Amino acid sequence: MNLCWITLNVKNMQESLKFYNELLGIKIFRKFSPRPGVDIAMLGEEGNPKIELICSRNNNSEIQSRGISIGFEVKSLDESMEYMKSKGIVIKRGPISPSPKVKFFFIDDPDGIEIQIVENR
Repeated sequence: MNLCWITLNVKNMQESLKFYNELLGIKIFRKFSPRPGVDIAMLGEEGNPKIELICSRNNNSEIQSRGISIGFEVKSLDESMEYMKSKGIVIKRGPISPSPKVKFFFIDDPDGIEIQIVENR
């Protein structure tokens, strides 16, 4: 069994696409609207797991982000921290290094979902 995608319900598709695509650099694989008022964007590379963003304009319920964390690997944690700061993204926690082989920090996406930026050494 292989992971296909992770689904995130978002309040504002444009804000979420700006964050995941423009800021984090995750490619938009496909966008579509299965019915009026619902937009879906699949982010990621062909043949790899995706992040599915779903925005339902008719749903006024609160987005549940508690307990969700998504990790992305980078080559340089220091460069990534500087980049985030230059874009006005607040570093929520970190850098943290629980072992000599890994170092990471946390930021939040537009809906409060925790994003972990990781450097594996």
